[in-house]
Amino acid sequence: MENTKFRYMSIGDKIFTVANYTVLTAIFLIVLYPVIYVVSASFSSPQAVISGRVLLFPVEPTLRGYMAVFQNAKILRGFANSIFYLVVGTSVNIVMTILCAYPLSRKEFRARGAIAMFFIFTMYFSGGIVPSYILIKSIGLMDTRLAMIIPTAMSTYNMIICRTYIVNSIPDELYEASQMDGCTPFKYMLKVIVPLSKPIIAVLVLYYGVAKWNDYFNAMLYLYKDSLQPLTIVMKEILIQNKVDLTKVGNASAIAKLQGMSELLKYSTIVVASLPVMLLYPLIQKHLVKGVMVGAVKG
Repeated sequence: MENTKFRYMSIGDKIFTVANYTVLTAIFLIVLYPVIYVVSASFSSPQAVISGRVLLFPVEPTLRGYMAVFQNAKILRGFANSIFYLVVGTSVNIVMTILCAYPLSRKEFRARGAIAMFFIFTMYFSGGIVPSYILIKSIGLMDTRLAMIIPTAMSTYNMIICRTYIVNSIPDELYEASQMDGCTPFKYMLKVIVPLSKPIIAVLVLYYGVAKWNDYFNAMLYLYKDSLQPLTIVMKEILIQNKVDLTKVGNASAIAKLQGMSELLKYSTIVVASLPVMLLYPLIQKHLVKGVMVGAVKG
């Protein structure tokens, strides 16, 4: 079918199509190569990584990098903390978003326009970093897990997407029918709105989940204990601050070995840190396009 369409295109359309596919393929390869390099380097020997022999495929394949990652207590603790923030934080995000979006979707709620404006105002104006820090400190959330969950409990942008989906996709007749059966508004939300909102919930899980997993700035501001820090902070120490102290190494071979393991640990940690988000996307892919397209119409 595609070949038939291409055959009947005009010369200008054919040139544009070929040029378009060529440019997109080149961009795809440019983006793909660093990913392939990181994965290949994580499976290569330390000597191959530090000598620059890794180009496309693993050189002298080994699992030493991953063994070092899973033997590092600090990395495992950071990984467990990030999983906790991802699961608990995203769950709180979804609950708060639906609890806010559903009332604002009801036409009989007369104050919904004014309340929505208060939420929208926060999208463009905020107190800034210092007032936020003082607030978190004054209410006693510093150095607690709640500091990674409560301040980001809901995104106004995601709430608007969810509200729009409810308005455009769920007919009001269902609400009228539920009232005739004696269903309360809260029960209607749980029994009707939530089951019918699976596509937009999948989108919100992806949006919130990726944000929680990559949350670095809040952790840097509010968490000081090593036992609470997520993987992003641990990765910062490995990727940026992890330097080999050459004054404590006796010979050149030992220096090369330590530097090689340091580089290998970086690439292996990047791969391990990327896996949860990469595994999350296929699970919700079938709902993603529908949820984004319906929720994106802000009319």
